[in-house]
Amino acid sequence: MNKRDEIIHIPEEELLSQRQFAEEFKQLPERPQTYFIVTYGCQMNAHDSEKLAGMLDGMGMTPAPRKEEADFVLHNTCCIRDNAERKALGNVTWLKEVKKERPHMLIGVCGCMVQEPGMAEKLLRQYPFVDVAFGTGNIHQLPELLYRAAETRRRVVAVPEEQSTIAEDLPIRRESLFQSYVTIMYGCNNFCSYCIVPYVRGRERSRTADDIVREVEALKKQGVQEIMLLGQNVNSYGNDVPGGVTFPQLLRRVTETGIPRVRFMTSHPKDLSDELIAEMAENPALCRHLHLPVQSGSNAILQAMNRKYTRESYLEKVEKIRKAAPDVGLTTDIIVAFPGETDRDFEDTMDLVRQVGYDSAFTFIYSPRVGTRAAEMSGRIDPALATERIERLIALQEEMTQMRFAEMIGRTESVLVTGQSKRDESQFTGKTSRNISVNFEGSADMIGRIVPVKITAASKTTLKGKI
Repeated sequence: MNKRDEIIHIPEEELLSQRQFAEEFKQLPERPQTYFIVTYGCQMNAHDSEKLAGMLDGMGMTPAPRKEEADFVLHNTCCIRDNAERKALGNVTWLKEVKKERPHMLIGVCGCMVQEPGMAEKLLRQYPFVDVAFGTGNIHQLPELLYRAAETRRRVVAVPEEQSTIAEDLPIRRESLFQSYVTIMYGCNNFCSYCIVPYVRGRERSRTADDIVREVEALKKQGVQEIMLLGQNVNSYGNDVPGGVTFPQLLRRVTETGIPRVRFMTSHPKDLSDELIAEMAENPALCRHLHLPVQSGSNAILQAMNRKYTRESYLEKVEKIRKAAPDVGLTTDIIVAFPGETDRDFEDTMDLVRQVGYDSAFTFIYSPRVGTRAAEMSGRIDPALATERIERLIALQEEMTQMRFAEMIGRTESVLVTGQSKRDESQFTGKTSRNISVNFEGSADMIGRIVPVKITAASKTTLKGKI
């Protein structure tokens, strides 16, 4: 690891300094009193927003019911696809009119989009009503940045040149009392040709196993029933630390805390080891769900994407999973209309979807990202053809989903009850270990508990059952 990629743990003195800024912020005579966070993108962003909310709580602020009523509105952005970026900037622009009526309002933009090369300068130039902007490596500095913006009423922008930090023990305002995210690593080393993540999240940086286990132990004491371990590529956890704990070893240590259910995402197929497959087969606390993004079923496209596996090696790993742990449900991500994708390439993807039989799939039309190799590739696909292909893929996956769901009718599943149905007060909803939603008649005292539910019917997107 060279100096550019060296992991830097934020020192305690810096975190103490940020707590001091939080206390000084409370003393400002005309400080913001309420906040609202708008979150875009993945689970990593959702967890980052929980940390941002925790820091804002520590600054003496309280959540506002609606963003137009908040004194400080913070957009935690995503840039994985162009439409996510445009949506975020559109919603930020909408607040410009609100701010005219409420001039004391402060507007912030943070997250992956701000970390993009040139985006901070664009915000300064084209969005003068934005008061605070910072990248993913500056999250721990929110108290200082907001203090300076509130005190001076001048714009504050902070974006690190390199993403190499890990900040422990940040305050967190968790969205759920019984489900929690736990980040185990940051960044990505894969540099898929279509993906901006390594440029905005930095290189892979693993938290120590001791810090992760300590966090899980604390969550268990608080009554949390299920955690999701997060990372851009959890399968490579520990590879950046010589002699470090492997991901399967980490899973073992985490489940030894006694936490009832453990999920994780995302897994890169090239790093899916036999050791991890064996752990999933043998460890009852691991949820019966594996998200394994394939992106394409064509070897030519996989090579152009720099995915570093083949169609054949992917299917071989699927076969190993199905043999070792047949009850594990597979989900995936698929990109349609990647530059140069031929009709044959697309049919290869359709054929792979039929062979695997995913529980569900996140499907996307390719979106060029400036700064990635794919953005410079020739062979762009006509938008009408791209739309036709993704519609065919979605229709096929819906067939696969219905087939998988139908297989579950008559089984009894362990379901973590997450809440009450918005349409029917007698109906409650929850997630199976396989991460499938189930609706059933129940009572409010079941929320936050894992209960046995017999599956009685299946719809297109959910299961129905009874206690």
